[in-house]
Amino acid sequence: MADPNSTSSITAKPRVVICIGDIHGYFAKLQNLWSNLQTVINPEDFSSALVIFLGDYCDRGPDTKKVVDFLIDLPLAYPNQKHVFLSGNHDLAFAAFLGVLPEPDGVSFKEGWKEYEQNEEREGWYKGLGYENMFLQGRMWAGTVKVRFDVKGTEYKVSVYDAGPTFESYGVPHGSADLMQAVPDEHKKFLADMVWVHEEENVCIQNEGGVKPCKLIAVHAGLENGKNIEEQLKLLKAKDIRVPKVEALSGRKNVWDIPKELTEKPTIVVSGHHGKLHIEGLRLIIDEGGGLENNPVAAIVLPSMKLVRDTDKFTK
Repeated sequence: MADPNSTSSITAKPRVVICIGDIHGYFAKLQNLWSNLQTVINPEDFSSALVIFLGDYCDRGPDTKKVVDFLIDLPLAYPNQKHVFLSGNHDLAFAAFLGVLPEPDGVSFKEGWKEYEQNEEREGWYKGLGYENMFLQGRMWAGTVKVRFDVKGTEYKVSVYDAGPTFESYGVPHGSADLMQAVPDEHKKFLADMVWVHEEENVCIQNEGGVKPCKLIAVHAGLENGKNIEEQLKLLKAKDIRVPKVEALSGRKNVWDIPKELTEKPTIVVSGHHGKLHIEGLRLIIDEGGGLENNPVAAIVLPSMKLVRDTDKFTK
């Protein structure tokens, strides 16, 4: 009798899952990557794939508007695919500036400024039309930094989010309240509808032991170690906006590893955000681009674990 937990007992062909890293407004890179994915994946598998975008669609690159148009059109162009659009910290800040985030009951967004108000002058938070009760990340996103380098020596381009190119892609100067009218309603809906976490059962991954079924959790930066997983997932699914900084979308060291309690049941945790390509066991960080012009945008295909980049050259 076959062992139901054995990888060899899997007879159904596993669904292809494509996880696409941070795009950051680089429309040409996104087009090339999508074309490459179509080339290397069997057409039948590609047409029915689960495609998870790991967030950060805006900022740094020149064509945020075109990127969002492309993403909005995907469900119509590929009706048999399933598309998941995770929010990145940049996208959350963009949405905050546009005022499409629902204010939580009984809590003013203004309350969230207090924890970080010592940074307001240095980061030049937005103080134009509509700022009076704007979620903190929106004010930071549209602001103009007074100190151009962070503690690591990284140079900011105008704002801490490098949001200038996003404003320009919609035809308005950085920091202009005119962006609120320039962004089409369907783009605002896309930003409002983004999810903060996605869970998927029975996602297969191929390793030296064969093809192994796992649970998959996709979240832009990662899950925090030392905090209850179920509670984290509950708040992420609810898009709990009571805190001014969402660690699962913007954390670094504290969300790098898979939380220990998830190792009891094989769980893939896939993220972007970190400006690195890091694959260690079931922890997948797919952000080779980091929003930098000369770096590729990458994707990983499951179960094969094949990496595909916009810069790859394939013969069709």
